[in-house]
Amino acid sequence: MRLLRADNDGEVSLVGPFAREETPRYAILSHTWGSDRDEVSFTDFQSGIAKSMAGYKRIAFCQQRAVADGLNHFWIDTCCIDKRSSAELSEAINSMFRWYRESDRCYVYLEDVSISNRNDFMAIFCASRWMTRGWTLQELLAPFSVEFFSVEGELLGTKDSLGELISKATTISVAALTALTPMTFSRHERMRWVQRRTTKIEEDMVYCMLGLFEVSLPLIYGEGRQNALVRLDEAVSRRVAYTSARTLGKYSQ
Repeated sequence: MRLLRADNDGEVSLVGPFAREETPRYAILSHTWGSDRDEVSFTDFQSGIAKSMAGYKRIAFCQQRAVADGLNHFWIDTCCIDKRSSAELSEAINSMFRWYRESDRCYVYLEDVSISNRNDFMAIFCASRWMTRGWTLQELLAPFSVEFFSVEGELLGTKDSLGELISKATTISVAALTALTPMTFSRHERMRWVQRRTTKIEEDMVYCMLGLFEVSLPLIYGEGRQNALVRLDEAVSRRVAYTSARTLGKYSQ
C-alpha cells in the first residue's frame, strides 16, 4: 500500500509501498472522479505537476483534515496507485475494501453539495452523485469512521448522524450502514445494494463488490459485466462451500 505523507514543511510526499504489518495509521478519501485530465495520477504526482491540476484540491483537503486529526498519512485512489502496472491495479482493487476498513478515518468529499444551499440541504445531499457510484458503496460500508464534507470542506455529519438520509438516498437500511460486518447480510441483500449504482467501466460493477463478498478475482477488463458476474458467483460459491466444510469439520471433532 502506497500512501501520501504530510511533511513538516507543508508539502505532500508519496511514500511506500508498505507491507500490511508496517503500514502507519492513515486517513482515506472517498470521492467521485471528474474528468480524467483533471485527476492527479501517480505519474502526475511523480513529475511534480500535481499542484497545477484541478484535482489537487482534494489532496489539499485530505491533507488538512488528516493533520487536524493527528494523522500524517493518507490515501487517495487517483495518485496512490500506479495504474500503468496491471499487477498493482489488480492488487489494489482486490485489497480496497480492507484498506477502507483499516483506515482511521474516511473523509467523503462531496463536490456537488454546498453549504450555501442549507435550505435544500436534505434534497441536495440525497441527490449527490456519490450516492450512485459503484465504488463508493464499499467506501460507505467498510470504514468504521465515515465523515461527510461539502465542497467547501465543511463537516456535514457522519455516517451515524446522517444515517437516515443516507438510507433514503441509497435504499440501504440503517442497520446495514451501521453494522460492524455488512457481509453478514444475505447475498441477495448485498447484490441489491449495487443495483442502482453505476461505474464508468462495465466490469467495475462487479469488481467493486469483491470486498462485500470477501473474495478476490483476477481483473479481466474486456470480459464484460456478465462474464465477470459469473466469475464472482463462482468465487462466492466456493467460499461458502469452504466455510461450511470448515464449520462442519470443527463441530464433528
